[in-house]
Amino acid sequence: MGEVVWLAVFVMTFISCNALLDLSAVHQVEGEWMGSTTLPCTYMPSEGFTQQILTWSMERDHSTSTIFRRDESGDHILLAQFRDRVSVPKHSPGDASLRITNLEIPDSGHYTCQVTWRSKNNSLITKDVTTTVKVVKVPATKPTIRAGALGLTVPVGARTSLTCVAHGSPPISYRWFRAVPGGTALLLSSQAELTWDSLRPSDAGTYYCEAENRVGAGVVQRSDAVELLVRGSPVTQPPTPGTSRHTGPPLTSEGSEVPHVLADLPTATLSARNDVISERPPAATEPIYEVAFHSTADVTRLDTDAEVPVQCLKEKINLEAETSYEIVTMKDNNYDNVCQGKTPEYETLLNSMESEYEVQNF
Repeated sequence: MGEVVWLAVFVMTFISCNALLDLSAVHQVEGEWMGSTTLPCTYMPSEGFTQQILTWSMERDHSTSTIFRRDESGDHILLAQFRDRVSVPKHSPGDASLRITNLEIPDSGHYTCQVTWRSKNNSLITKDVTTTVKVVKVPATKPTIRAGALGLTVPVGARTSLTCVAHGSPPISYRWFRAVPGGTALLLSSQAELTWDSLRPSDAGTYYCEAENRVGAGVVQRSDAVELLVRGSPVTQPPTPGTSRHTGPPLTSEGSEVPHVLADLPTATLSARNDVISERPPAATEPIYEVAFHSTADVTRLDTDAEVPVQCLKEKINLEAETSYEIVTMKDNNYDNVCQGKTPEYETLLNSMESEYEVQNF
């Protein structure tokens, strides 16, 4: 009698554990080409049973290949065509679902999830479930329009955009149009996004977009139209980060304020003025001598009462300039010897002159 009771308890426990370890899945999954899909495979973890091996295999054209295997050594992707495209949750007990990304047409087939558990008495229990995957190409859906951060009512001078969004198998092509009352719509762009760097009042109007792909057999999907409004108040651009705004008089290149008189000048004039100031050479430290002209006389009278021909005086001044501002006073020179070969008649002519050149020290 006791043996019968023990056997009944064992059978009930076995049936209960098997019920807890049943795998849950779906019969068929339809995946979108170039999209992603998940093949469910879950069970209720049971105390006393530890998952030992998990495999996912694929059957296509009467050939079966193992795609994924998880065991005590880790996860292994065994088919190169699925490398970097399949994954199984690691930290979710009871979840053995397979996720496939970037679906290709050859990914269609029968996928089998198989799980093996080990009990406390080291017995093994294995169960599996199969899901059919069909990869299809999907025509483009009716697109929707997403406005920029400022919405559809935007001030003059603002930067904004409208984005056309459609779903379906890639590639999807887009076109933007502006409606013209009583006329043909204007084609504006062949991109998904329509952008304005600086809105003008003339940009206000009605816009819509179209989307299509190769699957739709030439069927073009059109979005609902939207109305873009442009307000008259311009947008004030914030200062560039890291800079400060000077609100006082304009500054020179050294950072000091420009005098009030210069501040009223136009920018171009003020810039030229600053260039002149910055390029002016430093004042010479040597004394400056200037020859003051008083008449057309050909002689000059010095404070020694000696008279020297003008040509000789010019030659003397040029000589002084060429010797780097060396000062040579005329008093200490014998001007009778400066110009040789002058006749007494010439000296008489010089004495008749009334005007003179004077060398003045500034």
